[in-house]
Amino acid sequence: MQYRTLGRTGVQVSTLALGAMNFGAIGRTTQDEATALVDAALEAGVNLIDTADWYSAGESEEMVGKAIAGRRDDIVLATKATMPMGERNRQGGSRRWLVTALEDSLRRLGVDHVDLYQMHRWDPTTSDEETLSALTDLQRAGKIRYFGSSTFPAYRIVQAQWAARELRLSRYVTEQPSYSILQRGIEADVLPVSEEYGLGVLVWSPLASGWLSGAIRKGRDIATHRSAVLPERFDLSHPGNRARIDAVERLAAVADEAGLTMIQLALGFVTAHPGVTGALIGPRTPDHLRAQLAAADTVLSADVLDAIDDIVAPGLDLAAHEKFDAPPALLEASLRRR
Repeated sequence: MQYRTLGRTGVQVSTLALGAMNFGAIGRTTQDEATALVDAALEAGVNLIDTADWYSAGESEEMVGKAIAGRRDDIVLATKATMPMGERNRQGGSRRWLVTALEDSLRRLGVDHVDLYQMHRWDPTTSDEETLSALTDLQRAGKIRYFGSSTFPAYRIVQAQWAARELRLSRYVTEQPSYSILQRGIEADVLPVSEEYGLGVLVWSPLASGWLSGAIRKGRDIATHRSAVLPERFDLSHPGNRARIDAVERLAAVADEAGLTMIQLALGFVTAHPGVTGALIGPRTPDHLRAQLAAADTVLSADVLDAIDDIVAPGLDLAAHEKFDAPPALLEASLRRR
């Protein structure tokens, strides 16, 4: 396992981190199964575990808490807030909600602090001052060590850094964006901005929701558990998905020629970027975890990286509709009408 410094915090984290989104109802994972995954990941050298209050309505945090009991000090523990946990004020980036949400997360995790508290999405209804001042106070109270953002568009990352400086508040020290061979859009803006501000970058969905797992190929039945949850991501009538399956076939040939699995190719690609600190893997089974941990020390040659660039150009998203960071005015017509 390799380790890198998380931004400018001085904290060393493994280049593969354990994402716990599949713990609980989402991944149909039991407590015993979740604990076994945590045990195996820690034994392999993983030292960062990432979860969120929203994952299975808090069940993921509860499972993580039970799995790490007695070894909290060995783990860089990260969770998130802002996604809906109920009606009206039980979401977003207000001080009122963040204080409550963190207390709820600490209770479910069974800890007195988290190392990294992340805003799961940008909340356009709440000012940077409101959110940053609340996070700064929680940090000063010792309940969080650092805080970061997730899936923020580049201009919001810049705005938040400016606001923290102007208001003399603590700043976001990490960003958690979606990044894979098939979704390279962040190379055009988010990664350069993150490098400029010295942010640690923990990327999610490096296997592109399973597209890069090796299981999805032309001529195969691609119905999976995840496709039952998000069927549009695997609907081959969509042009973006047809582009993905074509790219996967070409990438599989690159992996075969290099003597790599598709998972090694995918994880080796995202961790090769100098702006990336680590990749979040989200296994549901021990077999999934073993296959992903096998990529821990994968280093791709320049020839392999060039071949990937020829298949999916730098900065290109093959499924731009899945970015989750579009400005609100692009999604809501009333916001772009006078």
